[in-house]
Amino acid sequence: MYKDYFGFVEEPFSIVPSSKYLFLSARHREALSHLQIGLNSGGGFAMLTGEVGTGKTTVSKAMLANLEGNWVAGLILNPTFSEIELLEAICDEFSLSYEQPTSLKQLSQIINNYLLDNHQKGLQTLVLIDEAQHLSRQVLEQLRLLTNLETDSHKLLKVLLVGQPELQHKLQTIELRQLAQRITGRYHLLPLVEKEIADYIGFRLRISGVNDALFSDKAIRVIASHSQGIPRLINLICDKALHYAVLTQQRSVDHKVATKACEDVLAYQAPALHQSQPIKSPTNHWLSPTLLALVVAVSSYVGLTAWQQWQNLQTEHQMQQQQTLQLQSEMNELNQLANEKQRRFVQLIEQSRSPMSAMQSLYRLWGYNASIVDADCEYGTQPPFHCFQGAADLPEIVASNRPVVLTLYEQQKPYFAVLRSIHNDSVELLLAGERVQLPITWLNEHWKGQFRYLWYSEILQTLKLNNSGEQVLILDELLAKVLNAKPLNTATYNDALQKRVSAFQSWQGLDADGVAGNRTLRQLDRLTSENAPRLLGDTREGL
Repeated sequence: MYKDYFGFVEEPFSIVPSSKYLFLSARHREALSHLQIGLNSGGGFAMLTGEVGTGKTTVSKAMLANLEGNWVAGLILNPTFSEIELLEAICDEFSLSYEQPTSLKQLSQIINNYLLDNHQKGLQTLVLIDEAQHLSRQVLEQLRLLTNLETDSHKLLKVLLVGQPELQHKLQTIELRQLAQRITGRYHLLPLVEKEIADYIGFRLRISGVNDALFSDKAIRVIASHSQGIPRLINLICDKALHYAVLTQQRSVDHKVATKACEDVLAYQAPALHQSQPIKSPTNHWLSPTLLALVVAVSSYVGLTAWQQWQNLQTEHQMQQQQTLQLQSEMNELNQLANEKQRRFVQLIEQSRSPMSAMQSLYRLWGYNASIVDADCEYGTQPPFHCFQGAADLPEIVASNRPVVLTLYEQQKPYFAVLRSIHNDSVELLLAGERVQLPITWLNEHWKGQFRYLWYSEILQTLKLNNSGEQVLILDELLAKVLNAKPLNTATYNDALQKRVSAFQSWQGLDADGVAGNRTLRQLDRLTSENAPRLLGDTREGL
């Protein structure tokens, strides 16, 4: 409708993927680099995740297009397969013959022979699986078994898994830990930022034959706000806006037309996953399982005592019988309360399976309402916040004096809770945003040492000798504060600043290499931050 009106060679905002409209933002190029490094290393798996419409297919196609001539690639687009069907699909992609009916053993042998033949020819084999979040645990395990064939230096089959964030959660299960450990390249693709959105729109307009700035700056800001930087939504909104411009006989898209297009398109979209949610106040404390058991035991004892008294005093006055009935009624209420608390505790565990939801609770202790994307500790944490994952014992966590997200286990299934505070013999957790008081002995039984730690730094890169700029000034001020010295007032990482960094590292038991990397910056944050929540003696509500 608008192609002739604006003079386009073709419609610029079609959502059908086309190599002609391949736009690689800085994040797309970074994702491409991570995947290429992962696939060229010795491991068998690489993984690309991202929300719907962020351009995962764009990156995948760009990577396939850039493969060198010694690669043979197969593409599986809709993997809702059983184990046998997956192997059949791989055989079909590489034109490998097999008889029907067949078996896993026969198909695996055919594929293994093909991989060995490719290796002898100097070829590397790749299978790219899109929408991989739909793969069952059994199928993923079958893929892992296929990658067992290897030389001394690399796997004969490389697999690239492309999928939505649910794929990350699936690979965090105990059953798939062996596969997760084989992923040597992974990247979580985030939406475009506003500057990239303007470049993206201009790029597609130019490719389609129009160099004019058809979208005003204010219109682009409206589109950026409503689309949240998701390329597919940008396409839909821009396409709709150009239609409206034709209807109103406008030669460009202003903010009013852009707003109308956004409202129309987003009326049929699900709410964005990263939309901010209002901060909720915590609910009441819950009894710990140990205390619940104590209540049940006390109740049973009271019941037995009441029964003995009824036997011994059955000939006494009617009022004593009424007192016994009242005591039994109170015992039943206690038992009912204990059962309700126990059921609620189980519900909270089931609501705490997502590590990102727990990270959102941790962000709220910092006074920040994080999106799902921000709370993705492995891929999405945005500066000045940084996330560190590791393993430690409880004394080390206490020494850091910061709330952390713990990975806990119930019948070998992981769930996630914020360790909010520690008392003499108990801990306070946030489970699904609700406070739970538990004994430390319970924590020792359900926690294996894994944790996620949030820290804050306005220094966004590793700093070393001869670096310069505002971030060097920030480092100088932080070191002066923690070393109780006067700032050097230098914007250049000179010898004097390097000596201060080395002195600080030696004091903190770090490698005294004079380079301000992540470990050094984390320690600086721990010792200098005045706004961070505290594990011990922190009285702020935070939630």
